Amino acid sequence: MRLTQFTDFGIRALILLADRDGEVLSAAAIAGSLGVSVHHMAKVLQALGDAGLVRSHRGKQGGVALALPPSAIRLGTVVRVLEQGQPLVECCRADGGACVLTPACRFRAILRGAEHAFLVELDRFSLAECHIPGLAKLLAPNRAA
Repeated sequence: MRLTQFTDFGIRALILLADRDGEVLSAAAIAGSLGVSVHHMAKVLQALGDAGLVRSHRGKQGGVALALPPSAIRLGTVVRVLEQGQPLVECCRADGGACVLTPACRFRAILRGAEHAFLVELDRFSLAECHIPGLAKLLAPNRAA
């Protein structure tokens, strides 16, 4: 199983927001702290906001903060939200894809079961369990938000 970069950025942003304990951080501050593109981070934060995982704050000091306590955010939920519409392989696409083996292939059902098991396993863990002690010190000085 491989997660998209979009999901990777989202999980890292949530870990950073959880570490900042309610602080409002801009997309630029989060992107700078994590060494990722501001443009991509803004899209990720929009998706997290649409899912109710972060809440937006407008204005000069605007940005985002967690909308729920870290213990209430299940990792499986985050992956489902951010990987939505990203099939494991072509035959798992909503339209069935263009694989000529699809009508007789049993691999698709196996993959769907494996994906389900993967998400169930992630559901066992919350964002709180991803806490990194001393995270601020681990970030490069030129990236500190």
